[in-house]
Amino acid sequence: MSKRDYYEVLGVDKNAGETELKKAYRKLAMKYHPDRNKGDESAEKKFKEASEAYDVLRDPQKRQRYDQYGHAGVNGGGFGGGSDFGSANFEDIFSHFSDIFGGDFFGGDAFGGRSQSRRRRGAGQSGGDMKLRVALTLEEIAEGVEKTLKVKKHIKCDSCNGTGAETEADFETCSTCNGMGEVRQVSRTMFGQFVNVQPCHSCRGEGRIIRNKCSKCSGEGRYKSDEKIKINIPSGVANGNYITLRRQGNAGVRGGEPGDLIVLIEEKEHKHFERDGNDIYFDLMISIPDAILGTEVEVPTLKGKAKVKIEAGTQPGKLLRMRERGIKGLNNSGVGDQFIKMNVYIPKDLTSEERKHVEALRGEDHFDPASAKKREKSFFSKIKDVFS
Repeated sequence: MSKRDYYEVLGVDKNAGETELKKAYRKLAMKYHPDRNKGDESAEKKFKEASEAYDVLRDPQKRQRYDQYGHAGVNGGGFGGGSDFGSANFEDIFSHFSDIFGGDFFGGDAFGGRSQSRRRRGAGQSGGDMKLRVALTLEEIAEGVEKTLKVKKHIKCDSCNGTGAETEADFETCSTCNGMGEVRQVSRTMFGQFVNVQPCHSCRGEGRIIRNKCSKCSGEGRYKSDEKIKINIPSGVANGNYITLRRQGNAGVRGGEPGDLIVLIEEKEHKHFERDGNDIYFDLMISIPDAILGTEVEVPTLKGKAKVKIEAGTQPGKLLRMRERGIKGLNNSGVGDQFIKMNVYIPKDLTSEERKHVEALRGEDHFDPASAKKREKSFFSKIKDVFS
């Protein structure tokens, strides 16, 4: 069975440019990719056919030979296959596929293609993430705060610029993997060719080996040190919230990606207030005479002190509201209030004189709850008569 014309396979004109070729191949690859057509031999054949055509036409030299001599000029299209594509190198096909669609298509470089080895080569190990706890007062949470954190972590070596070598000339290509950063074992079975890809144990996936290590970091490309990091903490954060500072964690080994710094928020217990969302609560204790006669008191707030008027006849448990004296909500979600809960102090130990005063009040109707209810009932009865 003779091969189809490569331009016909991709559905493009002979004058098609690189962008048009890539677009055409992308469309066919999306349609016939084996992961989308499991068990469909026809789709697998068309995918190989499109990949072979694209591999030839994307290369100027191969394309020139193909235009001049046809399939004979490119020896089967560069994949070492026969007329039925039966011996096509899947590894190379998937490599071209990853080059166009990116390494994360269909779940990453699951095909063992070249994009994976290109990414590994010359790159060290990633640095680890770090967690740091920061305790905040309610005053800091209410308005937001900038904190300077002292962090002990691995930082990039300033002597070798993170390479781990004394000089750039002190690197040599790993002889085990030939600079690929990985070793491959190919096995052929009756079901086809299988490629087992593993990081090179000699260079740890970096593709190169250091002959002369940096004297400051001993070849790590990093060392332990203290570093000061500034962080802006917004208002309204709560206990258990966290802020992620990208790439502020441990530096990677020999140029590897740095980790993240995760700042966990802890809320300090306040001596005056209890928090409920963006609102705060304060327990105020007043005397019996002040509750009966009314008074003016000074109470703490998150911004200092404020005077509050207590009306005559204030009952225990009553809540006074101070608008927008609470916490500024996260993401500008509004400002909470401050609530003052009224508590009346009842003395336990009285002098004989004080006891006489209290005994004198015991028989008064105004101090008798039952009489107060009768008066209240009588008052509402009169109101009802007026409006009936």
